[in-house]
Amino acid sequence: MEIYCTRPGCPRPLNFFADLDDNNLVKTVQQKYCTACGMQLILDGRYLSAKLLGRGGFGAAFLARDRRTPGMRRCVVKQFQPVGDLTPDQLQIAQNLFAREGEVLEELGSHPQIPDLFAFFDITVPSIQPGKQDKFFYLVQEFIDGHNLEEELAQKGKFSPDEVLFVLQEILPVLKFVHDSGSIHRDIKLSNIMRHRNGRLYLLDFGAVKQVTKATPGGSSTGIYSMGFAPPEQMAGGQVYPSTDLYALAVTCIILLTGKQPTELFDVYTNQWNWRPHAGAIATAAVASEWNRFADILDQMLLSAPNQRFQSADEVLHALTS
Repeated sequence: MEIYCTRPGCPRPLNFFADLDDNNLVKTVQQKYCTACGMQLILDGRYLSAKLLGRGGFGAAFLARDRRTPGMRRCVVKQFQPVGDLTPDQLQIAQNLFAREGEVLEELGSHPQIPDLFAFFDITVPSIQPGKQDKFFYLVQEFIDGHNLEEELAQKGKFSPDEVLFVLQEILPVLKFVHDSGSIHRDIKLSNIMRHRNGRLYLLDFGAVKQVTKATPGGSSTGIYSMGFAPPEQMAGGQVYPSTDLYALAVTCIILLTGKQPTELFDVYTNQWNWRPHAGAIATAAVASEWNRFADILDQMLLSAPNQRFQSADEVLHALTS
């Protein structure tokens, strides 16, 4: 069995243990250690990382197996691992965001299109540097077997209007659930929407979620966003709203429709989105009428002022079906 070491900077993270090919032993062995750096490989006594899925600003994600389940269920292990030389205050903010993701997944995981939270824990291990110890934080969540929309766009090219309409119809009810629960996602983008092999879309990555149940006018927001997807109020560090998420979802849609990046679609001279010319020609007048109505809805979601956009996911859904 191959086990991937989760210690940042491990020189040879991939380990192979022939004895763990025995299904009975893999479920009973006390612990295994990385042959390169000595890091614990069986996390929290049950999770065995198989491969690295990706790294981001605040951590890494690994595909893992849960040895405490009959079928060695696949899951995703996220490790808190901020990059760069952070100040103590910045490190605390990052750690709080990671903990917040665990809390939100626990609160919102009852929705069928939000991954379930399985575990949240930390471990302390001897450091590579003699005489020191390292503390790592982990979150374990449901594995969604499929591809995110960023990968899908790269593979198949731009989406048709019907395909983008499906994305809206799948994700808007999820956003309604999130907003009705008193939260704003704040990081809607292609890579955070995953299509399961069965076709269902899932909303991922709740590390940047902000609770708004006690928000007050003029309240500030931490500067966590993805450039190109965030509306002006979020980039300015101002208060965020449900329409903040709707703006980012609309940016996601026009990228899918055009295959272009936000910088190619936003006209800085007019301070407006100019995406329609990149979306392709419309075949007939009847289809053009429907297309223009659909495009008008996206444009309203993309308005600069939060109060001029649709104010809820329900309003967008109603506009799409009216």
